[in-house]
Amino acid sequence: MQNRVFTQELVNQVVDELKITNLEKATIGEVLLLASRLEQITGIPFIRMDQGVPGLKPCRIGIDAEKKALDSGIASMYPAAEGIPVLKNEAARFVKAFLDVDISPVSCVPVTGSVAGSFGSFIACNQRDLQKDTVLFIDPGFPIQKSQLKVLGIKYEEFDVYKYRGAPLKEKLEEFLEKGNISAIVYSNPNNPAWICLTEDELKIIGQLATRYDAIVMEDLAYFGMDFRTDFGKPFQPPYVPTVARYTDNYILMLSSSKIFSYAGQRAAVVCVSDKLFGRKFEALAQRYSGAGIFGPTFIGAILYMITSGITHSTQYGYAAMLKAASDGELNFVEEASEYARRAHRMKQSFSKYGFNVVYDKDIDRDISDGFFFTIGYKDMTCAELMRELLYYGISSIALSTTGSEQQGIRACCSRMSAELYDVLDERLKAFSLDH
Repeated sequence: MQNRVFTQELVNQVVDELKITNLEKATIGEVLLLASRLEQITGIPFIRMDQGVPGLKPCRIGIDAEKKALDSGIASMYPAAEGIPVLKNEAARFVKAFLDVDISPVSCVPVTGSVAGSFGSFIACNQRDLQKDTVLFIDPGFPIQKSQLKVLGIKYEEFDVYKYRGAPLKEKLEEFLEKGNISAIVYSNPNNPAWICLTEDELKIIGQLATRYDAIVMEDLAYFGMDFRTDFGKPFQPPYVPTVARYTDNYILMLSSSKIFSYAGQRAAVVCVSDKLFGRKFEALAQRYSGAGIFGPTFIGAILYMITSGITHSTQYGYAAMLKAASDGELNFVEEASEYARRAHRMKQSFSKYGFNVVYDKDIDRDISDGFFFTIGYKDMTCAELMRELLYYGISSIALSTTGSEQQGIRACCSRMSAELYDVLDERLKAFSLDH
């Protein structure tokens, strides 16, 4: 392996130093630390494909609105647990503008990032019915959500959707749902890490089964509108972003500001609970919290507030301003985020040239969109082997096995790529190819 950028001895030394017990199963955070430490020791930059952080400038509209809010003195006041009215109103309007789904502002709940939103949602979904104690993941998915369930002590089931696209999805879902113990169904769309996008027919299957078996669908829309094969950037006119909310009243949508507005540092998101679910009474919740047992108020007051005590006051004004600008047609967040598609396309060209393949390459009969993430495999290498080998060539990623995938390969994020790194990536993939 004469063309390696980093020696196996150096990588092993840093792995030991950072107390990473199993590199093949390393978390995103562990890979991040490893790459950063190797850069620090050697001065050699990594091609960073590990952490999904925004690679664009934050939305100025949000920054200016936050500054104005802070100047008004709101920093001295606690925000209401249910969120400020202007954000709730703009969230409901945004959902109508880009999803064509009607929802009341009261059912739109600001949270400290979608991670806090999913954490609270898992609790509420699992406590509402004592017979439903298990969460079902349509994988691959965001590893943090399963880590949350480990913290909470909640059981989960999972399956890789790779072989179950289209009509076969129905039979596979029913294998789990007919047991009667599934409290929630979780997926991201577009998908982290595979960037596959569930179709309207697939979302209809999920929605109808969720209603039939009384499971709540937690739809993670972190990459809202970022299926760049279709222009979803025009408010209040089709095409609208696909969503399960058209097919069931058992839904919770998670809308994050992190990627679509490059606003990750402010931890701003909104959880949109269907109006019917928001107002539904559950006896198990009433008994546990000594209240009326209504899902929405319990979710806000008895659960979310205990986790974060509300979302930062000024951040809510920033998020509201960005949502308003998007719904008014003054901010085309889809067009701005399309830079990620250009980066992914260029990176895929390099990988393809040196014998790599896209693992999740189709949405049934369509090539997947270029976007924030993509998946890469190489010959007969396992996930762990490929992730480790790429580290020696100064390319960091995460193994697909950590995302619930049964396919062999790695997740690549394009957000931290820049023009001057494309040639570096090409050189390192060429070196990898020569050695393998």
